Amino acid sequence: MNILALDLGTSSVRALVLDADAVPVPGALARRRLTVAVGDDGAGTLDGPGYLGALVECLDELTAAGRLTDVGLVATSAQWHSVLPLDRAGRPLGPVLTWLDTRPYAPAEAPGPVDAAAFHRRTGTWVHRCFWNVRLPWLRSHAGTAPARFVGLVEFVLGALLDEAPMSVSQASGTGLLDLRTCDWDPEALRIAQVRPGELPALAPVGWQGRLRAEGARRWPALAGAVWAAPVGDGAASNVGSGCVTPDRTAVTVGTSAAVRLVQRVPAGSVLPDLPDRLWRYRVDHDHVVTGAAYSSGGNLFAWAHRELRLPEGAELEAALAAVPPGGGVPADPRLGGDRPPGIAPAGSGSLGRIGFGTTAVEIVAGLMDAVCRRVAVDLTEIESTVQQSTEVTLGGGAIAASAWWRGAFAAALAPRTVRHEPNPEIGATGAALVALGRMG
Repeated sequence: MNILALDLGTSSVRALVLDADAVPVPGALARRRLTVAVGDDGAGTLDGPGYLGALVECLDELTAAGRLTDVGLVATSAQWHSVLPLDRAGRPLGPVLTWLDTRPYAPAEAPGPVDAAAFHRRTGTWVHRCFWNVRLPWLRSHAGTAPARFVGLVEFVLGALLDEAPMSVSQASGTGLLDLRTCDWDPEALRIAQVRPGELPALAPVGWQGRLRAEGARRWPALAGAVWAAPVGDGAASNVGSGCVTPDRTAVTVGTSAAVRLVQRVPAGSVLPDLPDRLWRYRVDHDHVVTGAAYSSGGNLFAWAHRELRLPEGAELEAALAAVPPGGGVPADPRLGGDRPPGIAPAGSGSLGRIGFGTTAVEIVAGLMDAVCRRVAVDLTEIESTVQQSTEVTLGGGAIAASAWWRGAFAAALAPRTVRHEPNPEIGATGAALVALGRMG
């Protein structure tokens, strides 16, 4: 049996075929790049129907190439935190708010948790613009038509393809509205979000399986009998794909953004481990949680620098970076895209220091990249305090794979820990497949 893995990211949609051991089949990959609409006001949105169209094109491409033969399982890795308001007919009332969007805010009179520390322990989150507890009231106040319900991007996309598309506990945990212990909507979080359960997607039970609608089965007959597994949040999937699923291993992933995370086995109903104030916690599935910190700056820093600073290309750039030792670039604050929770710095908070006429573009990008390394190092120490031990670190993600210098800078910042690199460019898709197969170990 082969596995079709979908990676529903921020900058691209990918569909690839894996074999029964979750190893990518050579040449069986379709990809469509996406453009996030960003604005000086902090907007960071995607077009929902356009996103669905990109995925359909990927499936059409694999079908035309005969690559979907023997696919019996479909696994999905999907971005956390996105939200889309819908009308009563299920039509979008605007664009998809992604994790990049920093516009939502809670009015001064908005309700808050009775006990903020207890709320953080239960939900793994804070009342913050990244989560639905702030996003849903903000969307209501800015909607021309009152939303009938709210979904994440993955529920919107899969809802168009499958007979039903409930929200997985992994995706629900990224909303900030889920009680991580009970794996059900948290009543206090719903009160703060001013939302009723009926306005949210149904939650997928343990072992949920989906099937294509009849029209999808006709369009992609090779998938007619395939089982669709519950989606996994992209960060959690990346940990699994990196092999970081025990308390002695952490994953540092740098794609469009960056994150550092640790996975622990904590079945639903079990007492949750302690959670430091500055860390978040979500669910991988009903049996595992993932604890970590995330940053709005990652590969997007490199992309910005490449576009605006006229950097050299390829090997020439790596050679130029090699002349800059870790920590030797321009002092920088890498928060060009603002803060991820619990921080509240808005987009445009990045800065550069000590620039002179002799400063080079390479020194600027090296300073930005090194600043990300140092932020990760601080939060990794905090994560390790939850398991009371030092961890081995696995680096992964497209931005890490593209730069040997960045890998070296991380190794220097995270020393004396053992740091290795996972070169698989599809760790998210691979991780989602392993979760779907029940083979996280």
